[in-house]
Amino acid sequence: MKNAPVEVWDRCLKFIKDNLNARAYETWFTPIKPVKLINNVLTIQVPSTFYYEYLEENYIDLLKTSLRKELGTEAKLEYSVILDNSADSDKKIVNLPAKENPSIKNKYNAQEQPKDENSIKNPFVLPGIRNIQIDSQLNQNSNFCNFVEGECNRLARSAGQSVAENPGKTAFNPLFIYGESGLGKTHLCHAIGLEIKEKHPKKTVLYVDAMTFETQFTESFLRNTRNDFLHFYQMIDTLIIDDVHELAGKPGTQNALFQLFNNLIQKNKQIILTSDKPPVELQGMEKRLLSRLKWGLSAEVSYPDFETRKEILRKKIYNDGLEINEDVIEYIANNATSNVREMEGTLISLLAQSTLTKKEININLAKNIVDKLVKNTKKDLSIDYIQEIVCDYFNVSIDLLRSKTRKREIVQSRQIAMFFAKNLTKASLAAIGAKIGGKDHATVLHACKTVNNLIETDKRFKTHIDEIEKRFKF
Repeated sequence: MKNAPVEVWDRCLKFIKDNLNARAYETWFTPIKPVKLINNVLTIQVPSTFYYEYLEENYIDLLKTSLRKELGTEAKLEYSVILDNSADSDKKIVNLPAKENPSIKNKYNAQEQPKDENSIKNPFVLPGIRNIQIDSQLNQNSNFCNFVEGECNRLARSAGQSVAENPGKTAFNPLFIYGESGLGKTHLCHAIGLEIKEKHPKKTVLYVDAMTFETQFTESFLRNTRNDFLHFYQMIDTLIIDDVHELAGKPGTQNALFQLFNNLIQKNKQIILTSDKPPVELQGMEKRLLSRLKWGLSAEVSYPDFETRKEILRKKIYNDGLEINEDVIEYIANNATSNVREMEGTLISLLAQSTLTKKEININLAKNIVDKLVKNTKKDLSIDYIQEIVCDYFNVSIDLLRSKTRKREIVQSRQIAMFFAKNLTKASLAAIGAKIGGKDHATVLHACKTVNNLIETDKRFKTHIDEIEKRFKF
């Protein structure tokens, strides 16, 4: 009956999911793991005592109903609670029965106090403690050596290296890195943090994603330890917050970030933020916080061009100790164009397929993998991505495409981008024009008609269109 707790809990989750909204279910129930089932007592593991308290206060009736539905009226629930956020080897776990601990908060406060002040990693540190060691949460493999520079990220990388040399003392504070998912923003942040730690070993660096920051703030608010939360973050010399756009619509957390921002900047400490959009396009953010985000440098990380994609693959192949023919690399780079993660995933799948089937890694195997992973998973294309593909094909820069120049080759590239944007996205003509050179809807309509006419009358032009179209894989 090894899988009994898993099976019982899975059935409970189906019932719970039917009685909760999706967001609450994802937040409070997906992190739970079933541990054991003995004599109708199901033990579930939760990430912290905060989770335990919250479940008991808000969802105990739902939990009991689902459990009794599966195990009968004698069913009981027990929690296995992780009391420490540090590495696995340092985690302390205590088992707590449901609704049988009248002094939950006292038990938590007593057991979660660290024994050694010199090894504190908990974000809720009392003010005044000195010489504490804070886990930076940086990925050692995401360094500058593994980061491939290209036109798509040159400004962001250069600014990051300047920040690493003199954190808090450049004009790039805050450094705001933006771009769509999977293009290397997080890798670059880790690389900057690692470089700062190497060049300035006495400085404290912390990487945290926005959702973790939000959870920590909420926990401190519920426990009335908000000052401890702020004091902890004020001790950081370089604070990196990833995916800050996820704080949209959360005024309490934004207010805390605003206070931290002012405090850290005044003390010449470095702030690095990432987002999927530039500050000017962020929605649901307080104006005063947005104004702070615009203080330093906003650097975009965009889609890598063909040569950069090939170099990323070569770097990955070299680091993994593999040997793959150049034609396979070019095929993957030419087809897995959505983001860096897609390319790396294709490469990993190619290696796995070769190992399992004992087949040579060649162009035919690569085509098979790309057909399954890329063509069938591609979602609606973005206007920015279409511009990247067109510019890559004609070897022109995005800035030039979006400029007001009337050079024939640039005008034609711009018209082709508008043509594909109209046919491959759901964007309005006005939205397409705004994205591609700040044109109006009439200009976009004229561009589409021009391209259609040339397709019918100019064979060479039609060849260009067909070749570009092949680069858009669905």
